[in-house]
Amino acid sequence: MQEIENGNNFPIPENYKAGNEGDLWSIFKIMGEFVEGYDKLFKIGPCVSVFGSARTKPGAEYYEKATELAGKITAKGFGVITGGGPGIMEAANKGASESKGKSVGVGIQLPHEQGINEFVDPRYSIYFNYFFVRKVMFVKYAQALVVFPGGFGTLDELFESLTLVQTNKISRIPIVLFGSEYWDGLVEWINSTMKEWGTISDKDSDLFYVTDDTTEAVDHICDFYKKQEPMPNFYF
Repeated sequence: MQEIENGNNFPIPENYKAGNEGDLWSIFKIMGEFVEGYDKLFKIGPCVSVFGSARTKPGAEYYEKATELAGKITAKGFGVITGGGPGIMEAANKGASESKGKSVGVGIQLPHEQGINEFVDPRYSIYFNYFFVRKVMFVKYAQALVVFPGGFGTLDELFESLTLVQTNKISRIPIVLFGSEYWDGLVEWINSTMKEWGTISDKDSDLFYVTDDTTEAVDHICDFYKKQEPMPNFYF
């Protein structure tokens, strides 16, 4: 440690070098996941991604609302993309499936994970090893995001999407926060603290829309596309 503090060269350990070889080969695995995801999801067409807690149980208010919303959005011609798991994801896939719409699941390989839920169409099921590749798929082919109450993963997906829109890395899309009871505290903090500290602009809170009504959420998305054609996202 003394060598580092003195600014001298620190020898690279052998196990570090071996790890680097693994990192280089992993690039091909990552590329393969992108190619497979792009190819499969492009063929599905315009979709709406639905995020939310995997812990929400059938019969719970937001489970039923997610099912209802997915049914209404597929009736408008959109497919529904979820993480393919339980909870809100299952509910949205269920609503899409029962409405004879496209029900897409982009799963993640995790220990103790139960796999893709039964309401995902097997033709539209895909697994990923890397969270960051999976998150690209959520957004690239999504014409809108609907975010139900959820945990850290849901917030991660929400704020990354907001950042991509804010920085013009993707085109503007509707981002709906469903459930004012859950989101009002966060929205209040964004408006009273982030704006007050100057860490975001006054217009940044216009990037999302809060509602408790499934029809209102669907109308908000459809109204947006009365003015422009749905297109795949991301500027590269």
